[in-house]
Amino acid sequence: MSERIRVLVVDDSALMRKLIPAILARDSSIEVVGTAMDGAFALKKIQELQPDVVTLDLEMPRMDGLEMLHLIMRSAPLPIILFSTHSKEGGYATLKALALGAVDFLQKPKDAAAGHLEEIADQLIAKIKVAKWAAKRKLPPVTVKEEPPSATKGTRAPLPPRRVIAVGISTGGPNALQYMLSQIPSDFLSTILVVQHMPEGFTEMFAKRLDECCPLEVHEARSGDLLLAGRVLICPGNRHMMVRRMPRGDMLVLSDGPPVNGHRPSADVLFHSVAQEFSLMAVGVLMTGMGEDGAEGLGAIKAAGGMTIAQSEESCVVSGMPRAAILKGYANKVIPLEGLGTFLANHYGVERDPGEKVEKDEKSEKPERTPVPSHRS
Repeated sequence: MSERIRVLVVDDSALMRKLIPAILARDSSIEVVGTAMDGAFALKKIQELQPDVVTLDLEMPRMDGLEMLHLIMRSAPLPIILFSTHSKEGGYATLKALALGAVDFLQKPKDAAAGHLEEIADQLIAKIKVAKWAAKRKLPPVTVKEEPPSATKGTRAPLPPRRVIAVGISTGGPNALQYMLSQIPSDFLSTILVVQHMPEGFTEMFAKRLDECCPLEVHEARSGDLLLAGRVLICPGNRHMMVRRMPRGDMLVLSDGPPVNGHRPSADVLFHSVAQEFSLMAVGVLMTGMGEDGAEGLGAIKAAGGMTIAQSEESCVVSGMPRAAILKGYANKVIPLEGLGTFLANHYGVERDPGEKVEKDEKSEKPERTPVPSHRS
């Protein structure tokens, strides 16, 4: 029998310190080794109990979750799952905590105080298991910038995009996406559409944070938004995102259709739409994430003649999504996280001569692995 995952539960609510261990106890591979009522107690418990994974509430007295996370990541990093209530302030704190190194987050149900955690039990168990595995990942650091948006953003003349780049991403996505977008210059000539598996209410804050950290113009998507060069649009939580070619310009359409692969938004929905509408102009990028969402859609882009890229497994927090596409033969290229932004900037950020043929590697049947650049941008 494999060794059980040792979990420390940190929450200022006495009720949560009883309920969370109770729902985790249903999985025999998980052992709750202790609880703590705030960050200060938790730091002592970590030294004493040596847990594999910590579930962390952000809003606590004396020492809150952010301060505790700072101290843990500075001294002895541990896989952290954020498990907190949702509010506007809490949402910003969650995104900041992810940037500091937390593996993933799960929103407490609105009626959690009444003892109703059943609906999220399986999700929390799955995230804890992923966090334990993700602790082995050695990924490039993400610089957390607190600078205001550039005054030059949004001032360029609106131009149709050279390529439509669709990105599907999940667990580990906020940091990976920030890292990739930070490598792409503001004069980028293509548009980027992102499906990040994230609950409703977080994506607007997520887009704003990316806009503050990256050279490109980043917004939460709205139906009717035009696809423009240098623009990044993030699909809102609990909506699907598709594209349409219209007389007044190529645009984005949001939908309330049923979940696909258990997700809304779904990368497959976006990828199939981009393949149908843009064919040779389509670029699909499948990045870190759990499950198989986006694999078949990436295959559709490849079948339509577009370019398909999978993030390399060793550079993912969780490699399920890109791995599924690679195994099915749907990825033209396999590129480490450190090289993704540079690749996109070099291939789809500059004008190409009208008579120039599509690069040979974009039509390759076998995925070509692109090495990590020898320098860091």
